[in-house]
Amino acid sequence: MTTLYLVRHGETYDNANHVMQGQTPGELNENGIAQAESVSHQMADKEIDVFVSSDLHRSVQTCEIIAAPHHAQVEQIPLLRERDWGSFTGKYIPNLQNVKPEEWPEDIESIPRLKSRATNFLTYIKTTYPDKVVLAVGHGIINKAIQSVYYKKPMNEIKPMTNAEVRILIL
Repeated sequence: MTTLYLVRHGETYDNANHVMQGQTPGELNENGIAQAESVSHQMADKEIDVFVSSDLHRSVQTCEIIAAPHHAQVEQIPLLRERDWGSFTGKYIPNLQNVKPEEWPEDIESIPRLKSRATNFLTYIKTTYPDKVVLAVGHGIINKAIQSVYYKKPMNEIKPMTNAEVRILIL
């Protein structure tokens, strides 16, 4: 069995300002760095074989901080990228809350496509790292999709992850 520590990246400037980041790189703010350092301390005594991350900067930055006590490299995996929010990227989130899904622009990544990426990620981890302990840093929506696939539940039944939260999945 493969153990997967699924982590959401630390808080970014855009998170704090309620800006839809999507697949932009992002940058951890001071709070996000402190959150990543807290996870790093929490995980320092755990035996972790592999550290993987979304290839977006905010996740890589978080994962590198967590991996530092292990003196480990971080593998970047594009499958772990956040949902592509298309035309909503860079918008102020509170201004989008009353937009009905049927009114969303067509350039937003669909839920089936997102869940397909989540399935491919889980398959990649299981086949590439069998019987290993893997820590993976992703994003709020892709992590939700990964858990949706794992638990075989609709995404709206998966509790959102807070910044730098860790959840454990046994694959």
